[in-house]
Amino acid sequence: MRRPTRRLAAYAAGALLAPLVLAGCGQGGNEVDVDVTGTAPASPSSRPSSGGSPGGSPGGSASGTPDGGAGAGGTSARPTVTGTVVTGLEAPWGIDFLPDGDAVVTERDTTRVLRVTEDGDVTELGTIDAAAPQGEAGLLGVAVSPDFAEDRLVYLYVSTAEDNRVVRAQLRGDRLGATEDVLTGIPNGFIHDGGRLLFGPDGHLYVSTGEGGEESRSQDRDDLGGKILRITTEGDPAPGNPFDSPVWSWGHRNVQGLAFDADGRLWASEFGDSTWDELNLVEKGRNYGWPEVEGRAEGDIEGGPSGEFVDPEVQWRTDEASPSGLAFLDGHLYLAALRGERLWRVPVEGGEAGEPEAFLVGEHGRMRTVAVSPDGVLWLSTSNRDGRGEPVEGDDRILALRP
Repeated sequence: MRRPTRRLAAYAAGALLAPLVLAGCGQGGNEVDVDVTGTAPASPSSRPSSGGSPGGSPGGSASGTPDGGAGAGGTSARPTVTGTVVTGLEAPWGIDFLPDGDAVVTERDTTRVLRVTEDGDVTELGTIDAAAPQGEAGLLGVAVSPDFAEDRLVYLYVSTAEDNRVVRAQLRGDRLGATEDVLTGIPNGFIHDGGRLLFGPDGHLYVSTGEGGEESRSQDRDDLGGKILRITTEGDPAPGNPFDSPVWSWGHRNVQGLAFDADGRLWASEFGDSTWDELNLVEKGRNYGWPEVEGRAEGDIEGGPSGEFVDPEVQWRTDEASPSGLAFLDGHLYLAALRGERLWRVPVEGGEAGEPEAFLVGEHGRMRTVAVSPDGVLWLSTSNRDGRGEPVEGDDRILALRP
């Protein structure tokens, strides 16, 4: 649909006065709407109501089954919190795992890089001095090298005073070495900085970027903002990229979650503006429509290489999602929702997304990142100390869930 009047985040005296509202643009296929109204319940026992797609566009409805009833794909088990890995973190943002099972965790505002064991032991590996936190910017995503046993490298997404960039550093023992620039010149801003890093099955590094609040960047293929990038470990455009540049897909607003499914397909969760958040199936060279479209397009709108923008597989009303981290496990995508304060589970089969289910609704506040540990446990981080939440004692924390 053509996007409505935009909502802007307002800040006063350094504090956020209105939550940033999020949504995006995506991919065709088995399209699903989630249109839930009203206040999020205090427990995940109520079923969200289904809703239609905007403007009468085709697509089914989706109803969550947070009470653990059978949902799409015959799933009956519900993700269960088995414990708290660690408490007392401050706006944790990125999580990735070392070969020994320990996690590397970044904190956005303190710029600390932490090592966290499954028993909750925390070691500070270092701070990233080049990071210049402001608003949504700071020390964001992390990805452990797939060849870590040989190269000992950890990759980080850092907001500096000049730009967003990908850097890397060697981890020796419990100390992170000096950083080395991998890719610089990604636009930054007070909002919409992207920041997720993920190594793909092809060994290349996928990087999500935002348009930094300047929406025209998303439709400019020569600009690194509002894109998903694909680069080599040295920061060069990866072989096979569509535009002889780092750009893999374009027309994004603010992608904050990346995950590959069992068949090697790339999925992305994306913040929209004031109407629709998105789950997109990402394909090489495709245009996902922002800022011309938010959510699904009504008919053909001139855009991507095929002559039309790609529609999302799933779209949510912005007050029920604001999807950040994304992970894939056992046939399902898991999305951590910030404003929606819940964990969404979406079945995936044959490149199509089924009906989402909502869990943990309102139980732990804002949820930033979900990651799969080497032993198949979901690590889910809260984000209640990011300036927009209502922290309680022990926040922020990482929860352990059995899917």
